[in-house]
Amino acid sequence: CPKTQQKLQNLTLTPNYVLRSLIMQWCEEKGIEPPSRSKSDGSSHEVGGNRLAIEALVRNLSSSSLDERKSAAAEIRSLAKKSTDNRILLAESSAIPALVKLLSSKDQKTQEHAVTALLNLSIYDQNKELIVVAGAIVPIIQVLRTGSMEARENAAAAIFSLSLIDDNKIMIGSTPGAIEALVELLHSGSSRGKKDAATALFNLCIYQANKVRAVRAGILVPLMRMLQDSSRSGAIDEALTILSVLVSHNECKIAISKAHAIPFLIDLLRSGQARNKENAASILLALCKKDAENLACIGRLGAQIPLTELARTGTDRAKRKATSLLEHLSKLQVL
Repeated sequence: CPKTQQKLQNLTLTPNYVLRSLIMQWCEEKGIEPPSRSKSDGSSHEVGGNRLAIEALVRNLSSSSLDERKSAAAEIRSLAKKSTDNRILLAESSAIPALVKLLSSKDQKTQEHAVTALLNLSIYDQNKELIVVAGAIVPIIQVLRTGSMEARENAAAAIFSLSLIDDNKIMIGSTPGAIEALVELLHSGSSRGKKDAATALFNLCIYQANKVRAVRAGILVPLMRMLQDSSRSGAIDEALTILSVLVSHNECKIAISKAHAIPFLIDLLRSGQARNKENAASILLALCKKDAENLACIGRLGAQIPLTELARTGTDRAKRKATSLLEHLSKLQVL
């Protein structure tokens, strides 16, 4: 290695798929024959006839026949789900730009296959960059807003997958309508749609500016409802996880207080699962730090008894949070 001077364990070169995709797109725009590639050894992901079959499928994505486009998108969706090799071969065959074009299809099933294929392709990290470079973010958000429920679910999952790269968190969050569409799915989607939206929103809100965007987009309305939703497995967990990220921003902290979250959080201290109690205590502590009004509020609502019990029997983290809150309450009473 020229940097560390250590002997390399593996001499296989990693192709730059992003650059190759840009070159292929440029060649197509200019009407130039793309450069052929040579293979130096057997270490590449060549899978014999599969490459030819995949290239034929990719060509069918641009067919004049709707049925051929739909069938090719469905087959690519399935292939991309099966293996990393397929994900690499499909990317090398320029499937991604063709699938991005199909996101705007008026046929909902074609649109659904295309967005799900991109989701499956994004599992391979290098494809995440290719998908963004191909201009997928805006049309994925459009699918999230107007597609079938399954397409919206998979669009949300695709946004989560792409947002695992930090730069993409910024890009997605600043795209008009992105966070609003996820909040709407969290509010009115299917059970799976709500879960996918919650996961995507949590990941996006790790970036500070997206926290404010989410609150301004109305995320607290569905979150407050989820805190009381025992009918859907994981709803309370999801709400608490997102709130625990939002509460670190001062504007969001004020909004959470105004949304009357404190009574719900105290109820969870009394009757929630161990993990819920821990997260509720953590959020309450963040709400009450340097905020005498919130601290007085939890005192009036009888938080001392469940906090005392949590300080005695909770997880290590829960004990620390509960003890800290009790100390703050004690100082307030002395004052």
